[in-house]
Amino acid sequence: MNERKDILTSRAIIKHGLYALIPPEGLVNNVIPGFENCHISILASPKLGASFVDYLVTLYEGGKNKQGFGGDDSVETFVYVLEGELTAFADDEAVHLSAGGYLYCPPHVTMYLENGQKEETKLFLYKQKHRHLEGHTPWVVSGNVHEIEAVAYEGLEYMRLQDLLPTDIAFDMNFHILTFDPAGSHPFIETHVQQHGAYLLSGQGVYNLDNKWVPVKKGDYIFMGPYVQQATYAVGQEKLSYLYSKDCNRDEPLD
Repeated sequence: MNERKDILTSRAIIKHGLYALIPPEGLVNNVIPGFENCHISILASPKLGASFVDYLVTLYEGGKNKQGFGGDDSVETFVYVLEGELTAFADDEAVHLSAGGYLYCPPHVTMYLENGQKEETKLFLYKQKHRHLEGHTPWVVSGNVHEIEAVAYEGLEYMRLQDLLPTDIAFDMNFHILTFDPAGSHPFIETHVQQHGAYLLSGQGVYNLDNKWVPVKKGDYIFMGPYVQQATYAVGQEKLSYLYSKDCNRDEPLD
């Protein structure tokens, strides 16, 4: 452990139900049944105000989840490989995933994870209760972001979007990667009902969260709740890129 030579400080910002910035320096290990030989940190959960749970997972040599993740009649799951490679399973169907690879499992399909190499593999992991739409059933999806075309967002060439999942109405959520060239920004400050969990893959910038500009950089995690104002500027010389979830394709219920 590194010796602390100054007062304790943190860039973390937690506004329950609104937004959160969680830098990697403050993450701790969570022991979760089924996960073996790994370091796993819970990033967002309903305790923060999210309708989903996001995790950051490092699988060491032999690291795995042989008990399975998801698989019941209501929970959908998603995994994205940040670094390294692993074998993921959708029930008994094996999928080899390298960096940029991902796997989505709908309800009733159990996800299994296994790192068969000596090197560590770093993952972004997600689960959420699926909102079923009568007559429409989502299916298993796997791919790699390096094989997906990046399209201009709102016609802006300096801001590019990649959809990782089909835009079919059977899916009640999607994962995207948004990339900004240096000095690029959103065209306006967004205010919407959808919430996000976002992991910064590269670069640095300043993010508007509830009309407060917050410095962010690679390795940070951001939670954005419903109706929280949000936008970003990319700063520095490297492209700013982040992976994020978005709920979609459903009306809002009257509770």
